[in-house]
Parts: sequence; structure tokens; C-alpha cells
Amino acid sequence: MKIFKILAAAGLALATVIGAANAEMKIRIGTEGAYPPFNFKDASGELKGFDVDIAKALCAEMKAECSFVAQDWDGIIPALLAKKYDAIIASMSITEERKKKVDFTEKYYSTPAKFIVDKKGGISDVSADALKGKNIGAQGSTIHANFLEDVYKSSTIKLYKTQDEANADLASGRLDAILADSAVLLEWLKTKDGGCCKFTGPGFNDPKYFGVGAGIAVRKGETDLAASFNKAIKAIRANGVYKKINDKYFPFDVY
Repeated sequence: MKIFKILAAAGLALATVIGAANAEMKIRIGTEGAYPPFNFKDASGELKGFDVDIAKALCAEMKAECSFVAQDWDGIIPALLAKKYDAIIASMSITEERKKKVDFTEKYYSTPAKFIVDKKGGISDVSADALKGKNIGAQGSTIHANFLEDVYKSSTIKLYKTQDEANADLASGRLDAILADSAVLLEWLKTKDGGCCKFTGPGFNDPKYFGVGAGIAVRKGETDLAASFNKAIKAIRANGVYKKINDKYFPFDVY
């Protein structure tokens, strides 16, 4: 009888350990849900996009149970620090300023910033001197907004809560130009409203302003979680899962 009690106790202990291990692999992921094609909500309100698909692929590779939380961009880091979720996968560029508040994984993609302008506006030069006095839009609390406010001081910089709001003002003639991620703008230029506009000028990727690519943000000191994500990023790059997701959204490699 004692042996059965011992085995039963051992089984209960093992089940407890397994249960604890599974609990440790539950990860809450914060994303914006308003930055297509990287993250957005479909007609039913479900989160979709490149960021979301990459997150799901990483969780599958890590054998983690993941859930998603939609969060407005301007509060996305404070919500992470308040433990509303455990990681941010929302096209957040890795910059020195943000690294003061959070830790990052290695990049999981990198695309340059570009300007778009109205096709009929006659703007072909997007240097700071050429856009003096012009109205330029960007999403607030972004690397693009910081770059404009630092470099384009002689222009009027208008910041928006979402990228869609900035795009709408360009289409309606209230802006002369927009600066944003080139892949995001490409998606909008394909739409009916985006037919008004075009890319102009070079790509911008100075690490001082634009960082070294988009990474996954975690709270300071959570090195094990960051390391697990890094290992998973390398794995999906190697096994073809990343390419499959990439090709679903883009005609070029965003890595």
C-alpha cells in the first residue's frame, strides 16, 4: 500500500511541476491593432497582420500559450511596464531612447522610412530646406515624429493618434507630405484613397533616429523571455516559416 501512496504522491508532484511549467509559458502580447499591414483589426474585431502572425509563429516555436491585447500606441510602453502584458510585438523600432525603458530582442524586421506626397502637389525634393513651410504629418510618439521634429524644424509638423488619420489628411489636402514606414505606406497607396499619392525621395534609415529594426520589447531584466524570443526568431527564419509569413504580406524580404 505504501508503494502505491508513494507513486501517487510522485505522480501528483510531477503533475504539479508540469502544470507550473505550462503556466510559465503563458505569454500576453501587446500590439496596436491600427498599423496595417503589420497589425490591424478585421471586420470581426480580431487582430491580424504581419506582427500578429509572427507572434503566433514565435509562440508555436516556443511551445507557449499566447494571448493578445490591443493597446493604443501612445500608451503601449507604459502598459507593458504596468504588466498589462508581457511583451510588445507591434513594429516597435529598437532605439537608444526606448532602451532606457525596456529591453529588446534582436530585430525581426527592418524597413526604411519614406515620404509620400500628393501626385499633383509638385513636390519632388523632400529635403528639410525644400519642405520649409510645408505641413508634414506623422503618427505621434514614433521614430518618424521624432525625426521630423528634430530635422524639419522649419516645417509645420502635425502628429496624429493613428497612421490612418495622417493618411486621411494627406488625401484631403490638409498635409503636403507624410513620413512613415515604407511598407505601411505602400499598403495604403494600393487603396482607393491612396491613389492620390506617391513615394518621393530616398529611404531614411539613420540608426540615430530610426534604430536598427523592429524588435520585441520586454520589461527590463526579463532576459530569459527575450532570449527565448531570439531563439525562436532564428528558428523561424531558418525553417521557412518566416518567409511564408513575409510573402503573405510583402513582395520583398522585410528582414
